[in-house]
Amino acid sequence: MAASGKADVVLLNSGGSNYTSLQAAFERLGASCQQSANPERIRAASHVVLPGVGSAESAMAAITAQQFAPLIASLKQPLLGICLGMQILFESSEESDTRCLGLLPGNVRKLAPGPGIRIPHMGWNSIENLNPHPLLQGLDGADFYFVHSYAALPGPDSLAVCRHGQDFTAAVGRGNRMGVQFHPERSGAQGQRLLGNFLALSA
Repeated sequence: MAASGKADVVLLNSGGSNYTSLQAAFERLGASCQQSANPERIRAASHVVLPGVGSAESAMAAITAQQFAPLIASLKQPLLGICLGMQILFESSEESDTRCLGLLPGNVRKLAPGPGIRIPHMGWNSIENLNPHPLLQGLDGADFYFVHSYAALPGPDSLAVCRHGQDFTAAVGRGNRMGVQFHPERSGAQGQRLLGNFLALSA
């Protein structure tokens, strides 16, 4: 925790991510928040966030280059992957046939287009909670902002699903490892509620 006792959030610096808006969102909630690629700094944080904007291949290349995979796997504090950051928690992605972190079982697949279904899925959509979880407290049926072409199919660790031509995992959780396919930092009051729920979790 930060010296003041408030939540101490580290955004894991894996390149290509929208750190500024996430940092502002956490600071609005009273948390200390900074990005870092320093393993000691990351281990010392009360909460760790794995943001992601870009491709699975580039994200995993950055993680591999900085030898982050063992570090991420060893973390005991609450860990939240956002959008691509959630996808790379799984075993693999169809995007460039990329091997991912393997911290959650399952694979990420390209969303299927169809009549009236545009890919990428971009814009506001509602989620449906599947399993009670503190991360999603008070958010069943809430609308969030999505921008993605790939997603994980619903599985045993899915906390919520969203429908865009097909059901896909909107939120996932296993132990201290959690992820959301949407962007809470771009989702208004409900996004702030989710980030506040995350900050309320402890190791």
